[in-house]
Amino acid sequence: MSERNVVVAAAQGLHARPAQLFVQAAARQPVPVSVRIGDGAPVLASSILGVLSLGVRHGTEVTLSAEGDGAAGALEELAGLLARDLDAEQPA
Repeated sequence: MSERNVVVAAAQGLHARPAQLFVQAAARQPVPVSVRIGDGAPVLASSILGVLSLGVRHGTEVTLSAEGDGAAGALEELAGLLARDLDAEQPA
């Protein structure tokens, strides 16, 4: 299993819009990805309710994990997304 730690840069954490962008990106990955805080229970990264239930705030370190072909690329893409301030970016 591949894992990647990343600090969430979004100014308001993973609330509505940043969480939606993250969940949509996770759903496009070729493998299921989970996300957790510390030793907490992981949730499916493609589940908006699961991601929101984590209550991730700005500066929180989360752990992404995935297994299978494409796991490393999926984690790299999602970690890069979380490392950006999604609150400051204009909607596409």
